[in-house]
Amino acid sequence: MKNKSIKPTPEAKALSLFLMAYKTIDPKHKEESKRINKLFSMVKDGELSKVDYLKEIETRLTVHGGYDAVVEKTVKYYIEKTGIWTLEGDDKYCLDAKKIAEKILNK
Repeated sequence: MKNKSIKPTPEAKALSLFLMAYKTIDPKHKEESKRINKLFSMVKDGELSKVDYLKEIETRLTVHGGYDAVVEKTVKYYIEKTGIWTLEGDDKYCLDAKKIAEKILNK
């Protein structure tokens, strides 16, 4: 099987980072993280369509309050834990997170 170079969407990145942050607080987040990572591997291996994967991402994001809420919760978590926001990049998720981090840190 060919392992294609597929980048996760901003929504998938948001969900993944959220679950990674909160998996130490709630075991259900750890299981959900494993499931999402497995689904992404299946997409890369051609065993699952990207459309089905994205539907699952959207469903999971909705359960957690939507994209914006997940990004905000993740940023707050790391700022409360470390006092700073260090993730940088020019993709949609990084730019959205940076705006939220600036807002939180400037309060």
